[in-house]
Amino acid sequence: MAKVPYKTYLAEDEVPKAWYNVRADMKKKPAPLVDTATKDPLPAEVLERVFCRECVRQELDDTTQYIPIPGPVAEFYRMYRPSPLVRAYFLEKAIGGPAEIYYKFEGNNTSGSHKLNSAIAQAYYAKEQGLTDVTTETGAGQWGTALSMASAFFGLKCHVFMVKCSYEQKPFRREVMRTYGAEVTPSPSMETEIGRKINAEHPGTTGSLGCAISEAVEAAMKLPNARYLLGSVLNQVCLHQSVIGLETKAALEKLGVKPDVIIGCAGGGSNLSGLSAPFIGEMLRGEAKYRVVAVEPVNCPSLTKGEYRYDFCDTGKVCPMAKMYTLGCDFIPAADHAGGLRYHGMSSTLSELYDQKLIEAVALPQTKVFEAATLFARVEGILPAPESSHAICAAIDEARRCKAEDRKETIVFGLTGTGYFDLTAYAKFNDGQMTDA
Repeated sequence: MAKVPYKTYLAEDEVPKAWYNVRADMKKKPAPLVDTATKDPLPAEVLERVFCRECVRQELDDTTQYIPIPGPVAEFYRMYRPSPLVRAYFLEKAIGGPAEIYYKFEGNNTSGSHKLNSAIAQAYYAKEQGLTDVTTETGAGQWGTALSMASAFFGLKCHVFMVKCSYEQKPFRREVMRTYGAEVTPSPSMETEIGRKINAEHPGTTGSLGCAISEAVEAAMKLPNARYLLGSVLNQVCLHQSVIGLETKAALEKLGVKPDVIIGCAGGGSNLSGLSAPFIGEMLRGEAKYRVVAVEPVNCPSLTKGEYRYDFCDTGKVCPMAKMYTLGCDFIPAADHAGGLRYHGMSSTLSELYDQKLIEAVALPQTKVFEAATLFARVEGILPAPESSHAICAAIDEARRCKAEDRKETIVFGLTGTGYFDLTAYAKFNDGQMTDA
């Protein structure tokens, strides 16, 4: 497919007609997934034993700049896209500085987060392949909720392994998944060989995304007509999330606004990659310069404290190995209310961009993050998810620096979802019982 300006793929109402593949513009590509034994790059036929066929094709595509969005997926997007780009006038007033602040709000769909952008695409490809079941993991529950909704839409049976601490902290999000027909299991569980092994080695563990991934992959391999669908980290997921950045860029251009700083929370990397990809593409092509900031929790700081190397993608070591910034596949973070940011590694695409110093990273403690979330809720009227609140906190810090230095900047951050199912976390904060692990 020939390289053409991204505007070609924007409908009149700003909903993209194609996903943008930032890897096509990267001179140094992200390292490939490799076999755990031989360390050789994995061919499509091996990956297709675990993932949907079309998702594997997208996972391995480093050259196609724009990949058309299938008609049924595009029609589904129109139920909630384009998502709002909001000027945060009241937050600007509360800070009192010269910075202009915008946020892209992805929580205005039934699943409550940006995760639906990829869930509906992957569920569509699973249905087209003739599958009957899909398995997945979920941290805080946003991805599990989104995939449960997408699976119900296409008539698929969805099996979700939910990180145990989130399963216990967020019962209402668990019940939303079950309402959509999903089977939800706390991870690590006693239902898989890997789950039993992890429980034996770490009695009383609260789990991690790495544990839940291992269980979901094992379940997919044992079910007769199933594949595993992943909510972050992989190239295919970052690709699907590019609708966020494409819409953001189109809306800003319509307003005549050029951002200086783009900020997103980062767990596995899909949200930040989706928001920033079209802007990073401009930098890669030498057309513009931006600061792109990844914000992670201090108790799971894969970019700021991790090593850039090949590592297992899951705790059970059944998945391929990826080159990424990692804390080690055996790392189990302390319990944190931002369950969606508890992955031990980072997207290979973002890891390579970070290694090339095209993006920055900062790690924040959860008490400070919830202070920012509370301020945002009071002045902007939206209760943000704990994950999203990391980006809010970094944006507030940046705006306050602008005020101290009397420097005007335009800040754009991703508000990935709402926190209405995270009230246990807000209760801990409001009662003064929240601590920084």
